[in-house]
Amino acid sequence: MPTPLMGSVMGNPKGDFMIAEWVDEGSDDASRMLIAPFHTHHQCDEAWYVLEGTLCVQRDEEVVTAEAGEAILVTRGTKHSYWNGSSQRLRYLLVMTPKTYQLIEAIHQTDDRSFEGLSQLFANFDATYYGF
Repeated sequence: MPTPLMGSVMGNPKGDFMIAEWVDEGSDDASRMLIAPFHTHHQCDEAWYVLEGTLCVQRDEEVVTAEAGEAILVTRGTKHSYWNGSSQRLRYLLVMTPKTYQLIEAIHQTDDRSFEGLSQLFANFDATYYGF
């Protein structure tokens, strides 16, 4: 029987990939509110598929925008971040490796939000943290 994905993650933590469906409700603030800090995964690719709204991803110096039905890929070794590209709700699928998912979980669990603390945390998952 299929499982609803909204708010959860599907995949095997020992497999090749995981998929999460996440939402950013948007805000009236027109400034860029990053969902993730700028970072690089040294061994992992990452992809987004937009279900609703507008997603912006910065890959190195390039900014790419995707609307519902479009996807963006960031290959390993590419510095990147992403954000909701409008004040409207953004709903998207994030396709990632288990290592990337474990990094996201570790970020949500840490109390040390210092640059040094987050730099070490990212390094533990073969990634580099550059900050917001």
